[in-house]
Amino acid sequence: MHLVYPHSVIPKTMDLPEVYASTEIKTRLIQGHPWVYRNQIKGGERLRSGTWVRLRCGPFQAIGLWDADSPIAVRLFTRYVAPNADWVSERVWEAWEARASIRAGMTNAYRWIYGEGDWLPGIVVDRYGDYAVIQTYAASVATLIPLIVPALRACDPDLRGIVVRETATEHQAPQTAGFDATGATSKISHPSLQKLWGELPPNDLVVEEHGLFLYTDLYRGQKTGLFLDQRENRHTVETLAGGLRVLNCFAYTGAFSLYALRGDAASVISADSGHGLADAAAANVALNQFDPARHSFVTSDCFALLDGYAKAGQRFDMVILDPPSFARAKANAYSAIRAYTRLNTLALRCIEPGGLLVSSSCTSQVSPEQFRTMLADAAARARRRVQIIHDAGQASDHPVPAGFLEGRYLKFMIARVLPVV
Repeated sequence: MHLVYPHSVIPKTMDLPEVYASTEIKTRLIQGHPWVYRNQIKGGERLRSGTWVRLRCGPFQAIGLWDADSPIAVRLFTRYVAPNADWVSERVWEAWEARASIRAGMTNAYRWIYGEGDWLPGIVVDRYGDYAVIQTYAASVATLIPLIVPALRACDPDLRGIVVRETATEHQAPQTAGFDATGATSKISHPSLQKLWGELPPNDLVVEEHGLFLYTDLYRGQKTGLFLDQRENRHTVETLAGGLRVLNCFAYTGAFSLYALRGDAASVISADSGHGLADAAAANVALNQFDPARHSFVTSDCFALLDGYAKAGQRFDMVILDPPSFARAKANAYSAIRAYTRLNTLALRCIEPGGLLVSSSCTSQVSPEQFRTMLADAAARARRRVQIIHDAGQASDHPVPAGFLEGRYLKFMIARVLPVV
């Protein structure tokens, strides 16, 4: 794969084509929302993706990148002057400085740049050990990659390699075929990563998170390798898992399970339907020298598994739900809530009285308020009382601008489950 950048990355601001947004969204734009949808805009019909444009909305104006195909027609970056190399370097440095406390020893795997959250819309950079993985969520923003690479290198001379992962679908990390059977040592081709500078990362890369170690597949893993946004939530689970029988659904390679094991859970069952995930989770358990007798993996559809456990009367002290997104677009929000309701109802029927439900959603189309309402509905269906004791979102390396509430996509709630009285 060869990246092509047909447009200048340092445009002349005075020469920018102009497009016009509906004044109905003026307040939202003034507050800092970086997106303008195609049905909210006039002009730009003949522009190519990656063209810098000046957007006008009444007296408001801003500079953004035009996208010819995305539902988001313009992603806004600045108010008056088109970004150049210095501007991009300043945003990358701000993001680097904001992660100083994370780099101080918490982990060597974190989100260095969180797109809109770091005022670089559509661009994500994740750091895994000594490697940076760039991913773009629209073709238009790829024009900035030649400026991002030297900015990353200037921040951290210890980098060994910078790669780019193939462009993801709108609002979506790429869905891949799953983890390799060994999870760590297999020799694979590199179809999904392109080296931009330095060296390619190894297949058996290991990262550290709160003193735990995880194998990371940067080539074929979900997201860019790990679910970095759940880091602090995993740590919370550890503090509550002591002595509990834990079921971790949608376990992927077992990160939540590792924290539960270190938290002295009596036993942990990890469950997922992905090919090779059982071996990958076992590799992570062995890497951290946990007793393999305390952990088992069930390869199964988690809905069917929970239904079977509920009907068989099998109960757990903690059930963890971390499913994939059930809605990629607003039109799918209703069906997503239905899926979450069914999933959580099944889980509640598998929890001992006084046990804990750990429930999560990465669906940006479902708000935190809607998610709490869903839990109440699931509790009613399962005939349980649900008492929320912890309500969180994504880790601090996924910051949310005040004017961009869509950036607060992750819901993570822990609830005590009690019988109806």
